[in-house]
Amino acid sequence: MKYRFSATAALLSLALATSAPVFAQDMTSSTVVANVNGTEITLGHIIAARQALPPQYQSLPDAQLFEGIVNQIVQQELLKQAAGDVSEGLKLQLENEERVLIAGSQLESIAANAVTDETLQAAYDAKYAEFEPGREFHAAHILVETEEEVMELVKALDEGADFAELAREKSTGPSGPNGGDLGWFGLGMMVAPFEEAVVGMEEDSVSQPVQTQFGWHVIKLMETRLASVPPLEEVQDELAADIEQAAITEALEALQSDGNVELVEGIDPAALRMDDLLQD
Repeated sequence: MKYRFSATAALLSLALATSAPVFAQDMTSSTVVANVNGTEITLGHIIAARQALPPQYQSLPDAQLFEGIVNQIVQQELLKQAAGDVSEGLKLQLENEERVLIAGSQLESIAANAVTDETLQAAYDAKYAEFEPGREFHAAHILVETEEEVMELVKALDEGADFAELAREKSTGPSGPNGGDLGWFGLGMMVAPFEEAVVGMEEDSVSQPVQTQFGWHVIKLMETRLASVPPLEEVQDELAADIEQAAITEALEALQSDGNVELVEGIDPAALRMDDLLQD
């Protein structure tokens, strides 16, 4: 069994005995919060550990969080000192962990620096510069498996049955409990036979049976509208993600182009299973 001393494991542990309090205005990242056999644990260590915690632990009371993190790091330090010299495998894992952390921090920095009000506005303007409003449709449907079932629906609707109630009662689609309401959708969002039927309908009308790979549909078109350009606030998260990804891709390509990377050919991929190479 492999053990990993997690940041969450010690959060409910008992508090350490502490010395006289240090007031906030006197604190720095080098302020010592514990001493373990001569090794100092600083406030900086505590803050960095807190930053790495999952969101659900960030909301714990400061006193509980502080005590838990201090105890965790103290216990880790005791175990580290007891371990003595580390194995070759552990040294390599530490190098990998350092690489992951530093690379991750650099990616976050690249992404954060790429997203500004100016780049968001530019991306927004570029995306919607040639926007041509298309028609959108607000429709509902009732989905059943067989042609016999759909013809029974048509008959019921012709006799005055309420479409939404019939959808809640009969439809096998996920929109059934909502009266069959599919909300607003544009061209290309529905399968071809369904879309073709909707495009040919008038508002507040009900279609003849339509067959798709999902089964048989009866469609009600409630209303249509012309699509409008969404406000920047509505799409800024999507635009920011695109900007970040583009910046990261550009940075990695530049680093690889400017760097001197040589991949050694001929290494047998099965070598990654040779765990005995890391045995002392």
